Amino acid sequence: MSALSRLTTTETKLFFREPTAVFFTLAFPPILLVVLGSIPAFREPDKGLGGLRVIDLYAPIIVAMAIAMFALNGLPQQFATYREKGVLRRMRTTPVKPAVMLGAQLLMCTVMAVAVMVAIQVIGRVAFDVDLPRQPLAYLVGYVLCALAMFAIGLLVASLAPSGKGAGAIGSVLFFPVLFFGGLWAPRDTMNAVLRRISDFTPLGAGVQSLQDAAAGHWPQLLHIGVMLGWTIVAGGLAARYFRWE
Repeated sequence: MSALSRLTTTETKLFFREPTAVFFTLAFPPILLVVLGSIPAFREPDKGLGGLRVIDLYAPIIVAMAIAMFALNGLPQQFATYREKGVLRRMRTTPVKPAVMLGAQLLMCTVMAVAVMVAIQVIGRVAFDVDLPRQPLAYLVGYVLCALAMFAIGLLVASLAPSGKGAGAIGSVLFFPVLFFGGLWAPRDTMNAVLRRISDFTPLGAGVQSLQDAAAGHWPQLLHIGVMLGWTIVAGGLAARYFRWE
């Protein structure tokens, strides 16, 4: 096995030793979908939503929420903790460089987030008759761009946080506003014009709308693609500039 695959396997084993993290990142999003789908009113077509059901809108929102959980709560705290404890500094003296650890963390988070996305699609379809994306390729593009933007922000938090606890605190502070504009408390379709416009320029708001567009059979709008790419480039560039291995 390569160094990357070995480290990814090790990081995955360490991840599953933390029951709280496993529950909130892997189990909580599907459970939330089941809870929302169990509300009778959420399964009824709503004329105000163009004939869609509330549960149809929430499926992409919960997929994006799972990405945000890994990007803002898991990745930055873990990396900042490794730096704080000197793990990355010691790795610089070995053939396995710290950059491989970064790749292993990103790979693990990506695989886990995709697994959650698949679970949400299956549960939504089987339990609540949520349609599968009518444009699968467009859905994949929107998903990847949303993940890139959120992981870039997570790496920026990891690069600036002084400690693991600091990274966790910063990630939590960012998590709830990002989710709000992603539509968790009020789907984008129910927001007023001002809130929706602000949401258009947030990474999760643009990501959720792109997933909803793909689910309806359309390609993501250029504005939302540009927003997600912009967050990826800016946050990723700043993270690369200020990231410290020790």
